[in-house]
Amino acid sequence: MTQIHAQRKDAIAKSQAYFDQGGLLGDLQRRVGFHTESQDPAQAATHLAYFQQELIPGLQAMGFHCRILDNPVAPLAPFLLAERHEADDLPTVLSYGHADVVRGDDVHWRSGLNPWQVTVEQGRWYGRGTADNKGQHTINLAALEAVRQSRGGRLGFNSKWLFESGEEIGSPGLREICLQEQAALRADVFIASDGPRVSAERPTLFLGSRGNVLFELNILLREGGHHSGNWGGALRNPAVVLAHALSCLVDAHGVIQVPGLRPPPLDLRVRRALSGLTLAGEANSPAVDTDWGEPGLTPLERVIGWNALEVLALESGNARKPVNAIPPSAKAVCQLRFVVGTDWRNTRQHIASHLQQHGLEHVQVRILSSSAATRLPLDHPWVEWALASMRHSTGQPAALLPNLGGTVPNDAFADILGLPTLWLPHSYPGCGQHAPNEHLLAPVARQALGLMAGIWWDLGEQGSQLVAQARAYTGENHVDS
Repeated sequence: MTQIHAQRKDAIAKSQAYFDQGGLLGDLQRRVGFHTESQDPAQAATHLAYFQQELIPGLQAMGFHCRILDNPVAPLAPFLLAERHEADDLPTVLSYGHADVVRGDDVHWRSGLNPWQVTVEQGRWYGRGTADNKGQHTINLAALEAVRQSRGGRLGFNSKWLFESGEEIGSPGLREICLQEQAALRADVFIASDGPRVSAERPTLFLGSRGNVLFELNILLREGGHHSGNWGGALRNPAVVLAHALSCLVDAHGVIQVPGLRPPPLDLRVRRALSGLTLAGEANSPAVDTDWGEPGLTPLERVIGWNALEVLALESGNARKPVNAIPPSAKAVCQLRFVVGTDWRNTRQHIASHLQQHGLEHVQVRILSSSAATRLPLDHPWVEWALASMRHSTGQPAALLPNLGGTVPNDAFADILGLPTLWLPHSYPGCGQHAPNEHLLAPVARQALGLMAGIWWDLGEQGSQLVAQARAYTGENHVDS
């Protein structure tokens, strides 16, 4: 056991030496330079270049067999599948990352910063993708290589990686690829990194994510506008009707009013997991409105354990150049973020019925996109193992989030592939993800390298035992979906 402990420490030391000697910074400086903006079709070739020039050479050097997969839904967003097989009787882990980033938004970055170059200032590494997701998957790959070296060229488990290049546009084709390549993606557990920790100081494990339904409310009453003096009071105003429709769905304090869109009561296990944790708290995080949302819950419980209905955009007339006319139409783009147990597949029916009950039958409801909520049970053997490994490596207890407040495409791995899913984020709430001045915190990155080396090392030592425990657990318990 002493020798195993020493080898584990060596793997962690090698992983963090990669940071100390400039390896992580050097790799990110190159990788951030790839303009992999999935929202810009003109950058489609860059995704393939990122795979071929950055990921594949390193993976092949680690003994992975790599192949590019065409996207069956979005041809401009290919996939990369990599597999390293050591033995049939060893456990297999599937990992994930996404090469794409949101638009660079160059003009809105602070003076002296460029989204396509890594700039280091006081422990912050600025650049598009440093936090989401190039920095995170680079950390995990480097830690994997450190463990391989420390174990004499072996991992002690089989490793598979799936990289996509369309996560920032909703992961088109990911679920189809998981169905199409189900045999190739077969594994015992899923371990990946995306999203933020609960705070920069607290290592975090989350087990799924809230689901997401994007929908429109539309009112089209007539062709063209009509003079508000000649017709005001005689014509129904679509903007007024839409305002009442929105207030009918969610009240002035952010509480959802549609019974079918509310989740089940907050699970006591979820409440216990969130006890003592706070939402954000960094200096550059927004101030939390404690009186907003479901009463009786803490802000973090509202984000992690409850549903939220948000209005993302409103449109009627021209607010910048208004005219004296009753507009002919109005539109709102809304979003339901929801937890496991919500009847989300019937979102349109719930909204339409609720509006009709309130005399708002002129409002049309259209679903734009949706994805399922997922959550691995909190008492699953893989959860207990991951928490123990993280504590062993960092010397502090990790925060356990039942699910992320945002949405990652976890349903592809949890529901289609049927895997227990563990997410270990290496970012933090104030990272500027999807915004100007995105950055990775250097201390978090260094700690994450050691943490992931510990995870990979422990998987090689304990993985077979965990697979057996997980199978027994699944046979005895109902798994959330």
